[in-house]
Amino acid sequence: MQPEATTPAATPARAAAFFDLDKTIIATSSATAFSRPFLAGGLLTRRVMLRAAYAHLLFQMGGADQEQTERVRVQLSRMVTGWDADQVAAIVTETVHESIDPAVYAEAVVLIREHQDAGRDVVVVSASGAELVRPIADLLGADDVIATHMQVRNGRYTGEIDFYAYGAAKATAIEELAARRGYDLSASYAYSDSVTDEPMLSVVGHAFVVNPDRALRRIAEERGWGVLRFVRPVSLRPFASRRSRLAVGAIGAALVAGVALGWILASRRRRPGLV
Repeated sequence: MQPEATTPAATPARAAAFFDLDKTIIATSSATAFSRPFLAGGLLTRRVMLRAAYAHLLFQMGGADQEQTERVRVQLSRMVTGWDADQVAAIVTETVHESIDPAVYAEAVVLIREHQDAGRDVVVVSASGAELVRPIADLLGADDVIATHMQVRNGRYTGEIDFYAYGAAKATAIEELAARRGYDLSASYAYSDSVTDEPMLSVVGHAFVVNPDRALRRIAEERGWGVLRFVRPVSLRPFASRRSRLAVGAIGAALVAGVALGWILASRRRRPGLV
């Protein structure tokens, strides 16, 4: 008697969680967070720093049309032209804790842990330069980053931007990464605070807005996206080590024991479980 043929079990779809950085994982702008060490290192003058901060403030207050987006891009290009790439990397590495602590949202850290425990890769997505984004992502134990890439020649920034991770470009980069890694975007998650990330939120099956403004909240309500509120910054210094998921787990365990547990229970009543 021939044994019955069996059908192999389907392999579960591989998925990822994509997190915007500024005002979603951290309660500030990553570029602004490093402005003081850049000033101390001689890369910025006070005048340039204030001009850049003012441009960023106008951008945040005024929305995100094409003209304003281009203005911020040009400001970024002018600011970094001629900077020594090795010096930038050294400053970021040496000051990442003092620049970012305690600006990381506890709720974001717990979510990162939940996704990784569920077997999903975590990708930090930001319009800030990769030089700033990757060290922060490493502290969080994230698996990859999508960030702006500025051109370097002979060890110095030329002022040209090879890839500006902003708006629709974020969504395109996510789709390209998903194709390379085999992510099922319909089973994937995305989180952002900004209406400019509507394209990024739209390419995944599970979109969540974080501390949204009125425009983004309206879009979320129209499309049935989850709405989350992050309010509690936490220091990563006692726990974090480079690309350590154990560190993220330790942070998550500590938070679950306190205020974050209440947030998780409340959020689970508002959204599908992360299974």
